Amino acid sequence: MLRLAASWVWDFWIADDGDRYHLYFLKASRALLDPNRRHWRATIGHATSTDLTTWTEHADAVIPDDSPAFDDMATWTGSVVRQDDGTWRMFYTAVSRSEGGLAQRISSVVSDDLFTWRREAGRQVIEPDARWYETIDTRQWPDQAWRDPWVFQHDGEWHMLITARANHGDPDDRGVIGHATSPDLTTWTVQPPLSQPGAGFGHLEVVQTIDVDGKPIGLFSCLGSELSNARRAQDPIGGVWAFPTDSPTGPFDTARSYRLTDEQLYVGRLVQDRSGSWQLLAFRNDDDNGGWVGEISDPRPVGWVDGQLRLHGSEAAPAEPLRVGS
Repeated sequence: MLRLAASWVWDFWIADDGDRYHLYFLKASRALLDPNRRHWRATIGHATSTDLTTWTEHADAVIPDDSPAFDDMATWTGSVVRQDDGTWRMFYTAVSRSEGGLAQRISSVVSDDLFTWRREAGRQVIEPDARWYETIDTRQWPDQAWRDPWVFQHDGEWHMLITARANHGDPDDRGVIGHATSPDLTTWTVQPPLSQPGAGFGHLEVVQTIDVDGKPIGLFSCLGSELSNARRAQDPIGGVWAFPTDSPTGPFDTARSYRLTDEQLYVGRLVQDRSGSWQLLAFRNDDDNGGWVGEISDPRPVGWVDGQLRLHGSEAAPAEPLRVGS
């Protein structure tokens, strides 16, 4: 478990150098007192582990840039991949002071060793394409959703999955999985979304697609308060969700999503331990009394049960996922 005395920690992502796991996570000072204030003070912390359980904290990986800049207010969730030359690239979400944090963008930094990260001159800043997605000017949501990049290579091309919202549909039901592609990790083209609105989610946060024991699966997170009205009327509880897929690049039928955990855990990430077993890590969100926690859980083993991914030892999920919308 990762719990910091001085800071809350929440969204996170993991890079594996073969010897150690590198955990990157959002953090903000507990001196803020109110955890709802954390988002605008977030930096990207760093810790390492050999077993996914005992973590050693290091200096922060990324902090907001000097003003004026597109990332001068806060740096949010991302992912890390290794480039062909052996260096590492971290993609992250950025918000700026000039827009009050309402517009979200995606960019990247690079590192030789996973400890020291540097911004590049002329790096691309990836923004939503208004042909398919809500923007800051057309949004029907508190902010422009364009964040949480999950980057991976498939069939010789780099793909980025993004928390996004379609530019059509009921305002409470526009959550989609955004998409961008690149031949080289530096030049990106925004593509149409890989899922459709109307699946029951206002947004799908921190998407991950990955093969678990040879079967592709997708994960995302959505709180009960951010489900569509129709889905909430059937079941008001949110948390970490899973959805079946035939390919890590979609298309995805997120209306078939089923809940993997309740809201005590959030931002679930699947990672393989050194024995080859699959584990779920998440941040501890709500305690038994509904209070916010802000720490990273110990790994919990997962496996397939009747065609659905489950936490070992958890109660069985519904045999059929909820279906709402069209």
